[in-house]
Amino acid sequence: MYAIDLTKLVEIFCEADDFCQLHQQYLQSHGLPSNLCSCSKAGRKSQLSSSEVLCILLFYPLSGMKNFQYYYQRLVEPCLKDYFPNLVSYTRFVELISQHWQLMWMLAQYKTSQSLRTGHYYIDSKKLPVCDNRRIHQHKVFSLIASRGKSSTGWYYGLKIHLVINHLGQIVNFLLTTGSKADNNHKVLALLLKGLQGTCYGDKGYITSLFEKFYQDGLQLVTKTRKNMKQLLLNLSDALMLRKRGIIESVNDILMTVCDIEHTRHRSPINAITHILASLAAYCYLEQKPSLVQDFKILQ
Repeated sequence: MYAIDLTKLVEIFCEADDFCQLHQQYLQSHGLPSNLCSCSKAGRKSQLSSSEVLCILLFYPLSGMKNFQYYYQRLVEPCLKDYFPNLVSYTRFVELISQHWQLMWMLAQYKTSQSLRTGHYYIDSKKLPVCDNRRIHQHKVFSLIASRGKSSTGWYYGLKIHLVINHLGQIVNFLLTTGSKADNNHKVLALLLKGLQGTCYGDKGYITSLFEKFYQDGLQLVTKTRKNMKQLLLNLSDALMLRKRGIIESVNDILMTVCDIEHTRHRSPINAITHILASLAAYCYLEQKPSLVQDFKILQ
């Protein structure tokens, strides 16, 4: 049996419900239709509210289960019926997932915007393969949005998640791209690092011609150097913090092992993106995250 943290479930629902109410108020104040972010069929209204759908999706990465159908049929339906009295069948809920991907995207953006801007950041990307390499030519589900990419562990076919975290392990910004998008792509870096000031540490894949532009905007990008490059002189604190870049690898590991951000069983691109966004948002609800607080105390 899985231990159910009902306190965390209530917390997630309350925040999701407050977010949905703010979203509806925004649409009404701007004269926009209330179903603007919904893809529901005309004349068919869901028994579950948007906040309930978001809550069920967000609680899945925190439940410890690794199969969404098993989670819904073995945990939500039999154990959480009192919390969701208007539960629908699993097949119907899968249809509702695709209708809430925009709300989930906004909620994930909202949760990451609450992360502290500490002035000390780490940047990295993680591959999200959608199928085994031997099945690339047979794979059709993600044919319009996936592409071949290369990571430190070899070639793959799928998507890529780009992350910026602070030294407290909180996700500050994220971006989802195709697998072929380079880490130091100018548009990717401009979106990820927009508005940040301080110091950002990355590997040598983030060597870019935009160093001066970011520096003028108040952000110093510190990276490792390639073998054919001259060694740059770094102050002691930057050199030590660059060696602590493994913190973002720990965040990626939690996203993969705990939040189940990566698997190759999706049968709908929209539902897959919704689950990825739910995993990112669910990570923000974790009480304990990788942190470099002690290291910063030593440096100070």
